[in-house]
Amino acid sequence: MSDPDQKSRTQFNKLQKRLRHAVGDAIADYNMIENGDKIMVCLSGGKDSYTLLDILLNLQKTAPVEFELIAVNLDQKQPGFPEHVLPEYLESIGVPYHIIERDTYSIVKRIIPEGSTTCGLCSRLRRGALYGYAEANGITKIALGHHRDDILETFFLNIFYGGKLKAMPPKLLSDDRKNIVIRPLAYCREKDIERFAAFKKFPIIPCNLCGSQENLQRQAMKVMLKGWDKQFPGRLETIFTSLQNVAPSQLADTQLFDFAGLKRGESTGEEEQVISFNAGLDILAQ
Repeated sequence: MSDPDQKSRTQFNKLQKRLRHAVGDAIADYNMIENGDKIMVCLSGGKDSYTLLDILLNLQKTAPVEFELIAVNLDQKQPGFPEHVLPEYLESIGVPYHIIERDTYSIVKRIIPEGSTTCGLCSRLRRGALYGYAEANGITKIALGHHRDDILETFFLNIFYGGKLKAMPPKLLSDDRKNIVIRPLAYCREKDIERFAAFKKFPIIPCNLCGSQENLQRQAMKVMLKGWDKQFPGRLETIFTSLQNVAPSQLADTQLFDFAGLKRGESTGEEEQVISFNAGLDILAQ
């Protein structure tokens, strides 16, 4: 093996190890996978879901618990969708799979005016189809390929446009309490996933077959976060850590904390965190 090939292989091994450790940590922190789980890996044909499946297949071999994996794709009947790509790939690696066929494309085109963003309705229809399949087939966990950058983008979208302080949780119980959604890539950086997918040469299916442009607001968040990551290394890691260290008494939600009932001499139940005035100014100045 030539030196460039050896260097490339070494880089890949480090990248693969980093992603596997990140996924393992997320699974452990949120108890995402338990013994006997039947996990549906939602495979879209994009880099994220391919990476998710690849890493879970590897973990399945070494995990201290036994769990089953089935790859599921929703064929939404978009014109030009290459129906052969996913079955051929999954058969080549020996993974059980199922293709759900739902013509959600026609529904979306009929309801959403030309030129408007279709992603919202499309997502709801897709989620309904996947939840329905999970309930009918004994699925205990639904694994999605959202990564750390997706979670941060959603966090800022909700702040800037929704007036809410929320993001995508690594583990979620659906509103009807019938399905548990897990996001094992929650600790993984998108740029690492991009490199991993390129190394593995996954047969990527374009995500714009429906003709809809990517949500411009989300795209703006993506550009903002990439700018921060380049200008202030480590900032995104710090922001994500903040999502795991919430102090309700230091916010302003009366439904989350009993501000009205506060009395002198009572503890809020939270460890007080002292931040210097100058440190606060430093943060704001960046």
